[in-house]
Amino acid sequence: MSTVLVTGGSGFIGSHTILQLLAQGHTVRTTVRSLSRESEVRAMLAQGGAEPGERLTFYAADLESDAGWARAVEGSDHVLHIASPFPAGVPKDDDELIVPAREGALRVLRASTEAGVKRVVMTSSYAAIGYGHKPQARPFDETDWTDLKGPGLTAYVKSKTIAERAAWDYVAGQNGKLELAVVNPVGVFGPALAADTSTSILLVQRLMDGALPGCPKLYFGCVDVRDVADLHLRAMTDPAAKGERFLAVAEDFISMKRIAEILKARMGDAAKRVPTRELPNWLVWLASLRDPAVKLILPELGKNRNATNEKARRMLGWEPRSNEESLVATAESLVRLGLLKP
Repeated sequence: MSTVLVTGGSGFIGSHTILQLLAQGHTVRTTVRSLSRESEVRAMLAQGGAEPGERLTFYAADLESDAGWARAVEGSDHVLHIASPFPAGVPKDDDELIVPAREGALRVLRASTEAGVKRVVMTSSYAAIGYGHKPQARPFDETDWTDLKGPGLTAYVKSKTIAERAAWDYVAGQNGKLELAVVNPVGVFGPALAADTSTSILLVQRLMDGALPGCPKLYFGCVDVRDVADLHLRAMTDPAAKGERFLAVAEDFISMKRIAEILKARMGDAAKRVPTRELPNWLVWLASLRDPAVKLILPELGKNRNATNEKARRMLGWEPRSNEESLVATAESLVRLGLLKP
């Protein structure tokens, strides 16, 4: 078993990845922005059924500072770089997201090189693959890159694309000293371990709480957080993953209306507030005049993208859960943790 550093251990993907590493017998290090969050992360892991004790150690490190990274990486065989800035609102300047994402990735890669780490697995996103393109019938795959000159790109999409490009460029210049593999998830659903502000969890929470009057014509790729963690571990250990990207997507993209219908059908009384009527685009445009968060989704109205998981299945033997299973697991965890309106 190896020693593995997970950056961003307090996050949705990070915490589930730590659970699986511990279950496989690895020794785990993790970074958090402040060590005051250690008890919170340990509580999340306990919610997931783990009591790691001394097999888990915490280090303070921030993507925007060099401090702490050398110490966090020292003695690690592998690094899973999962931490990434993801604001709830729209940043005033795109660089508020782009700079920390790019420079944070490079900090982790430089520290990993200096510490003699064998392989870094970096969490990128479908955002670095499927945006800025004209509509196409072919599902997007790992050979595709988001076109940064395309219309309507958000700061988040730009940040993930630029950070991943920078990571590949850095590793290419290291003459084989460091291996890199990248995981590109779509919308990540599945069981929350605590009150979680990740966008996918909030979507299900808002639907269940009846906070939305209806369903905009939006389409989502879905993947379960447990399967995203599993794909990181496979990419960490499988020799075939060296120098490769892997899309983490369960099935075809589905509409927000279909997500609502699944919740309504499977969650009984807990889903009584879930709206299933589809909103016309003009109504969403009107709502965006009052709500800046709605503005974020305007470029995506009616765009039904798609992606394929064929590569991860073929090369790494990855078998993800269905869209329905991960959506229901999300809703059940919100009920279990008391995170829905009474």
